[in-house]
Amino acid sequence: MEYETILYEKEGKVATITLNRPETLNAWNMTMGEEVYAALDEVRKDDDVRVLIMTGADRGFSSGADLSAAGGVGGGPPGITEGMVGSTMKGRRGVWDVAMAIPNLPKPVIAAVNGVAAGAGFSVALACDIRIASDKARFSQIFVKRGLIPDSGATYFLPRIVGLSKACELAFTGDIIDAAEAERIGLVSQVVPHDELMKVTRELAEKIASGPPITIQLAKMALLRGSVATSLEEQVDRENYVQQMCFATEDFIEGVKAFIEKREPIFKGK
Repeated sequence: MEYETILYEKEGKVATITLNRPETLNAWNMTMGEEVYAALDEVRKDDDVRVLIMTGADRGFSSGADLSAAGGVGGGPPGITEGMVGSTMKGRRGVWDVAMAIPNLPKPVIAAVNGVAAGAGFSVALACDIRIASDKARFSQIFVKRGLIPDSGATYFLPRIVGLSKACELAFTGDIIDAAEAERIGLVSQVVPHDELMKVTRELAEKIASGPPITIQLAKMALLRGSVATSLEEQVDRENYVQQMCFATEDFIEGVKAFIEKREPIFKGK
């Protein structure tokens, strides 16, 4: 499928979605929302893809919603009604749908944050399973400076990732934080030199892709459920149920054989 606002590439077991509106620092418009959603569905259906990388073209990851786009979220109340509510009622997919689809994708998603991640762009990065930042990355919950609350899942993900107090500070001020601060508060798992970002991200993606895909999919599901579980007993029961599913895979048998034979396992996703 050909796309207008994104690049979709696949190499081996790793796919990459690159937000590609560099003239706007990859701001989200309705077309981008629809195309990323479609690409996520493509990843879901492709058994050869085991890990997805999301990044941005040129200097930005994503600057958020494109307030200047005709029919977008800008232009006062009529624009908001048509852009967000109206488009949803018409069945069009927006950035908020992407932020919901990423956690539900049964494959790991790594955000390679190459530059500014603001507003809804920040929300999409939060929705990813792992975030690796360039030392040039910057983050801002800029919504408050537009008279808006954080959206596209930010109020769900941010407190769970950095804690309620820090999430409130970021949401109430809209302050810009750099990559070092993002790492300090646990927003990203690591910060790397800008020129090494995609190399490091791809190495991690390939490492994960070499693992047992069924197990990793189940681990993602269990961890996401665990992050909102209110009962330890309930979560342990869930772990035991999912572990039985792992025991039934050929990859589990291969993992045990490889351990006994003192070799690296070769997982086939069965």
